Amino acid sequence: MKRRNFIKSTGCSIFSAGLIGVAISSSSSSCQSSNNSESSSNAESPGIAESPSMFFEISLAQWSLNKTLFDGKMDNLDFAATAKKKYGITNIEYVNQFFKDKARDKAYLQEMNTRANDLGVKQLIIMIDGEGGLGDLDDSSRKEAVENHYEWVEAAKFLGCHSIRVNAYGEGTAKEVKLAAIDGLGSLSSFAKDFGINVIVENHGGYSSNGRWLADVMKQVDMENCGTLPDFGNFCITEENDECVEEYDRYKGVLELMPYAKAVSAKSHDFNAEGDETRTDYLKMMKIVKDAGYSGYVGIEYEGSRLSEAEGILATKKLLEKVGTKLL
Repeated sequence: MKRRNFIKSTGCSIFSAGLIGVAISSSSSSCQSSNNSESSSNAESPGIAESPSMFFEISLAQWSLNKTLFDGKMDNLDFAATAKKKYGITNIEYVNQFFKDKARDKAYLQEMNTRANDLGVKQLIIMIDGEGGLGDLDDSSRKEAVENHYEWVEAAKFLGCHSIRVNAYGEGTAKEVKLAAIDGLGSLSSFAKDFGINVIVENHGGYSSNGRWLADVMKQVDMENCGTLPDFGNFCITEENDECVEEYDRYKGVLELMPYAKAVSAKSHDFNAEGDETRTDYLKMMKIVKDAGYSGYVGIEYEGSRLSEAEGILATKKLLEKVGTKLL
């Protein structure tokens, strides 16, 4: 189930209110940059070989394990250990749904830090859902959405993340929502700037899945800490009954979003006998990423159903490594 569909199916309002966070002091974890850095040893990951040298580093998006987490078979606090020990991945991306009420809980956040630091795991991003649309046409609702994200900016700083991922959602014409999103993103990015945190927008349904539209939003916001998180598969503009009826060209979209990219999401669903993803030509897509001069993290986000979550994560990792070595 996609993140945005999960929110709809549970009745979680996209305009849900939250308290404005008080400033959280920075922990000993420093903010991780989106550039390449040396991988930690996988000595504690028996049977998991280190990734080969590539122009990017692999990270693991927590949504890849959403079924396990929602079923209560894994706790958010165990994510760092699972990523390293089971998959040999030492860079992780959180989803706020799995610690929704903990943004201001310093003791809980410090426990996340301790577990990650003890394992040599880097905490990179918190993906934020359910805190309101930053492209809401109503001024008061948009202001509330901006303020709802403050505590997550502060939590990201405490965890040593480089970014929070947000939604540029709004209802209206493309032009109306664009103007509102420019305002909302600009306001939140101004707040986040003082914490050294990036505000990044994923192509995540609606107008945001139109690469040209989102790229123009970035151009007009024109702030160094406001960028994109191009996702290989989230280019459905219009859905009906959970079926995409209007889709933007994914290669064109990623090409348009890469100049503003602070992170990249390697969406995967299924694989053929050769290990290639069946919906996305990874070699073609990763060449677009490389040609843009990007050298940061590429996050595995497996959303398939034929393979288990564990199998899907490992298949995506293997494919990224295959493609990465070809593009040296």
